[in-house]
Amino acid sequence: MDSDGNTAPPVQYLCGLKLFTLLGSLTLVTFLVCLDTSIMGTGTLVLLPSLRTSSSSNNVLFPFQVWVNEVEAFTDVATRATLQPLSGKLYTHFNNKIVFLTFVSLFELGSLLCGVASSSAFLIVGRVVAGLGASGIVNGAMTILAGAVPKEKSPVYTGIVLGTAQMGIVAGPLIGGALTEHAIWRWSDGNPNPGFYMNLPIGGVAAALIAFVPIPERTTKPRVTLSLVHKIIPDLDLLGFALFVPPSVMLLLALQLGSGGKYAWSSSVVIGLFCGAATCAVLFIFWERRMGDQAMLPGKLLGQRIIWTSCVYASCIITCMMTASVWMPTYFQAVKGNGPTDSGVHVLPSILSQLLVVIATGAAISRMGYYLPWALVGGIITAIGNGLVSTFTASTSASVWIGYQILLGAGRGCGMQIAIIAVQNAVSPAQYPVALASVVFFQNLSTSIAAVIANTIFAQTLRSAITRYAPTISPQAAIDAGSSASAVRALVPLGELDGVLRAYSEGLRDVFYFLVSIACLATLASLGMGWKDIRNKRSKTDMNVEMDERCETGDK
Repeated sequence: MDSDGNTAPPVQYLCGLKLFTLLGSLTLVTFLVCLDTSIMGTGTLVLLPSLRTSSSSNNVLFPFQVWVNEVEAFTDVATRATLQPLSGKLYTHFNNKIVFLTFVSLFELGSLLCGVASSSAFLIVGRVVAGLGASGIVNGAMTILAGAVPKEKSPVYTGIVLGTAQMGIVAGPLIGGALTEHAIWRWSDGNPNPGFYMNLPIGGVAAALIAFVPIPERTTKPRVTLSLVHKIIPDLDLLGFALFVPPSVMLLLALQLGSGGKYAWSSSVVIGLFCGAATCAVLFIFWERRMGDQAMLPGKLLGQRIIWTSCVYASCIITCMMTASVWMPTYFQAVKGNGPTDSGVHVLPSILSQLLVVIATGAAISRMGYYLPWALVGGIITAIGNGLVSTFTASTSASVWIGYQILLGAGRGCGMQIAIIAVQNAVSPAQYPVALASVVFFQNLSTSIAAVIANTIFAQTLRSAITRYAPTISPQAAIDAGSSASAVRALVPLGELDGVLRAYSEGLRDVFYFLVSIACLATLASLGMGWKDIRNKRSKTDMNVEMDERCETGDK
């Protein structure tokens, strides 16, 4: 029986083929979710400038392209963020496999709807459904993995799954650029994104494999029945969820409208949304305090130093990763003049170094036992890497931008999984799904806010720099050009291009200055994540014998 009074089931860890199948399936599904987050942004970012100048009468979707891009981003983030805490409650009370496969099915259905969408409304509905499914996949995969392997081995497997899966975030520019440049990403034939279709076979095969693998549970859960659902509904804090959605949506909508240029930050619409979000947030906080341990976001749990510092650290690391994955291709396209595919290829140094380091870090933590040094080193190297990337200009040599990207990827790889390991070792098995869902929620929220801040920083710097270095160019025209190499170079005659490229470089420089500050915050937060040895203190012989017994029991 654990500290919360829940009966712990006999320990039956997975080994051999079953463990390999589970790891591969979880990695595939979470990779698709992470890729889905970043791939569409790359395609539309490059494609929109050409759409603005297109006069093709066959482009039936052109009138709402920009609008769809903005609303799609908002609905996707809003649905993922708002349902995240509730997904943790579902994993706490219901069978992990059933809940996970339900979220995967929703994600697959949403991808299908997006793939066949022939109107803006249809596409938005598809993104909402996909977002609802994605909200419970990453934290669900980590919850399942925590029960499938011994805690002392968890860092290795977490590094493999999370490291490989989150390559989807930084690989999005590469895949999205290839789809865009080679005309697979079509908007003109009534099919806004055939790229969504690739989620269906891959996710379907992964889900089918998971369905046939026994999933160990860290706490005993009864079989799902209508009576169980009726009994557990009061414990899901659905009223808390209902109070949580309005402030989250209003905050994200205010950020989206303010950064999109349609409304000024001082407009009554944006200010009203911020005020409404703050008011509703107060109501939500009061209700959560009243619910105590049954709350969707338990205050006592989030108040633990290791938990809240882990949330801060994880949010900072993912913010650095997501923001850089958007603006690094912008550098290669707008400043270096590369095409979408080449710009994706040129971010491979950070992708590969991040993957190798996150797996190596997981193995090192399992062997050494302490995760805090890696969190600290990860924050420091990420800050240094972002600072070095901020020096990129049009004349930066290939050897320099490759080396700096390797360093940046290594820093993010060191810190990527640390928060999950810290949380797993700081709470009881019954609390882990909610604690992990809280970490992922704050990651999603922070990346949404950081995206707005980065866009604002870039736009303001570009406006100012264009006025200084290329006074004949309209600042708004420079912003409207997007990141397309051809669109940026079409702004001015070839002889006056240097000033425009310098302006773009300074805009990107300030974005990475912002990421330096975020990485420094991660470094500070790492100091509160706990100096704890996660290794099992028994002898290695005893551990190996027990591991063999558990595997044999689990394979029967």
